Amino acid sequence: MSWSLLIIGGYLLGSVPFGVLIARARGVDIRAHGSGNIGATNVGRVLGTRLGVFCFALDLCKGAIPVLVAGSTHGLLGQWAVNIPPATFWLWIVVGLAPLLGHMASIFLGFRGGKGVATAFGAMLAMWPTLGIPALIAFAIWLLVMSVTRIVSLASMIAAVMVPAATIVLLLSTPPPEGLSTTELSARILPPITVSLVVAALVLWRHRVNYRRLCRGEEPRFGQP
Repeated sequence: MSWSLLIIGGYLLGSVPFGVLIARARGVDIRAHGSGNIGATNVGRVLGTRLGVFCFALDLCKGAIPVLVAGSTHGLLGQWAVNIPPATFWLWIVVGLAPLLGHMASIFLGFRGGKGVATAFGAMLAMWPTLGIPALIAFAIWLLVMSVTRIVSLASMIAAVMVPAATIVLLLSTPPPEGLSTTELSARILPPITVSLVVAALVLWRHRVNYRRLCRGEEPRFGQP
């Protein structure tokens, strides 16, 4: 399967607004309730935890599926970035960013969308192990912050920052292939480090309103209206 087809398919899959569809099946326009966001957190707040978890799983899958298909097609799954030519890894990254862009700017919602946390998590998790392990570390941090604060946005922002931090530490501690020069090694670790920083920046940007509410002490905790 060509990279172009994978990228286009990834964007279209990412554009499917599962939160809107789940709510519509219950006779609710999720964009007119709660925070107005189409993601799992607002679905859970408005329609209950069970449907919120269901929405999270679907949003995660639409990020993971294109990456898994691309990785399987091109023999990338299970490979560390230091073993993959940079040009190939960049293309794999674009496949992973396509559903995230689709979720944030859905063609089916007039190029509007959600914050992309679950979709980004799915895409990174599927890019195993280079970004999958940092994604799991960030998820563990998210669970810890949530258990202490019960504030989804705060947990999401802290987890987003942990992704590039964990990616950098893991890549610098991964033994490179024998005979790989320093220049070649730098070229191979640049794509995952760059995308981890970009994803973190996107998540933080999409949470800028939540950040302002946090500073004012107005951000609701999970379970509050």
